[in-house]
Amino acid sequence: MDGLILTGGSLDLAFADSLLEKYRFDKMVAVDGGLKAVKELGLKPDAIVGDFDTASPEIVDEYKRMAGPVTWDIHKPEKDETDTELALAVAARLGCTRVLILGATGGRLDHLLANIHLLYYCQEMGMEGRIADPQNYLYLLMGKKEFYKSDVWGRYISFIPFTEQVTGITLKGFKYPLNKKNIKIGRESGLCVSNELTGERGSIEFDSGILICVESKD
Repeated sequence: MDGLILTGGSLDLAFADSLLEKYRFDKMVAVDGGLKAVKELGLKPDAIVGDFDTASPEIVDEYKRMAGPVTWDIHKPEKDETDTELALAVAARLGCTRVLILGATGGRLDHLLANIHLLYYCQEMGMEGRIADPQNYLYLLMGKKEFYKSDVWGRYISFIPFTEQVTGITLKGFKYPLNKKNIKIGRESGLCVSNELTGERGSIEFDSGILICVESKD
């Protein structure tokens, strides 16, 4: 089951609208200030989550008056989790096995880094987590994967260590191939950044560790 999470971060409405036209989502979760984007897109979420320190009270009241079932998960601002983390937990309870997060990359870097690390939290809950904006598509890789030029987000594909070390990386069908290469955080990062497919298909496999995969375009 596919879930869509709209956060209170920087969100390109035209981009979000194009995704909604192209893909079907079974469940939708609005996060705090993301409720404004939900309203502007004319959507009704299945769940609304947050401490509502950034959401407009008028919009919150409007959605509270709406008919039909909506799950409200309201928290105090003084909490250990971010609103997006709470939203992921709600998506898991709704039965989502894959989630796409919008609004997670713009603005503050601390929020961006926290959101990337939440992709691991998704894995712990048995969900495949992804983050997207008009330029980038991010997810974690735990093992081998095939890439097809017709499906990737953009021209460039980068692999960045999420764990301290990733061992035995083999890249085939890429402009810069690798064979059983080990990489560490902060070391030889250029080996796996801004790579490109040379044909219609490429693949990666590795022995241990976790990679952040970023498909991107200029």
